[in-house]
Amino acid sequence: MVDITASMVRELREKTDAPMMECKKALIEAEGDLGRAEEILRIKLGNKASKASSRIAAEGIVAVHIAADGKLGAMIEVNCETDFVAKNDDFLAFAAALAERVVAQNPADVTALSALDLGGASVEETRKTLVGKIGENLSIRRFVRVAAKGRLASYIHGGAKIGVLIDTVGGDEGMAKDLAMHIAASKPVSLSKEQVPAALIQKERDIAVAKAAESGKPANIVEKMVEGSVQKFLKEVTLLGQPFVKDDKLTVEQLLKSKSASVAGFTLYVVGEGIEKRKDDFAAEVMAQVGQMQNKDGGK
Repeated sequence: MVDITASMVRELREKTDAPMMECKKALIEAEGDLGRAEEILRIKLGNKASKASSRIAAEGIVAVHIAADGKLGAMIEVNCETDFVAKNDDFLAFAAALAERVVAQNPADVTALSALDLGGASVEETRKTLVGKIGENLSIRRFVRVAAKGRLASYIHGGAKIGVLIDTVGGDEGMAKDLAMHIAASKPVSLSKEQVPAALIQKERDIAVAKAAESGKPANIVEKMVEGSVQKFLKEVTLLGQPFVKDDKLTVEQLLKSKSASVAGFTLYVVGEGIEKRKDDFAAEVMAQVGQMQNKDGGK
């Protein structure tokens, strides 16, 4: 049997970034052949990635990269299974590298991004290797790449759980940062009322009609009540209509006018938004284990 030395394990770990014990096992199986051991690890880590791929990844982070001139930027959401892994240095570095790749190479979608080179391996190969190393499913959910009409600013909040990328024309850097923070806090649906989805407005109108109908007031009054409710809703969900978080006597629109500035657009990402998270039933799991033990005892 070939003697597997610590230096051999270290060399394989440096080449593959795999866990120490996995490297040692691969070297033993390969009888000390470093090349074969690397192939074995790729297969094993790939298998781990395949097994993990069915598990729900609803945690994670948002990462942002903006070019030095502020004219080009990207924001990406990368998911994992637990909040613990979302703080992992390798996971954070992976997300940051992806945001940079999006800016540099402008992939059309997640599939195209996954095929890009990332330090000698494809993004997808790197993801699978990281899955094998960390032991959790990791997924690239979505990204946006923005060529600014003005200048880009960003804001990351809550351990990178909320991210904002905003394109402001005019104003100063402080105002842009404040607006990005405002978006993270107030979560507007769109920039202006003209951009609010028609289905969302109709849903709010239907609710307002049902409430107004219960008032028993004349039809013309009911109509005004409904319209008033809809207009109030539109102010609440649009950036321009919202009271500014740092001075609620001003709307964002009024703030922008005072600075001779405008917002060309923004993107807001909230990690895991819309992903159905798995709900573990601990009591049911314990009862199932008790049942299994009883069945074993009964079979003796």
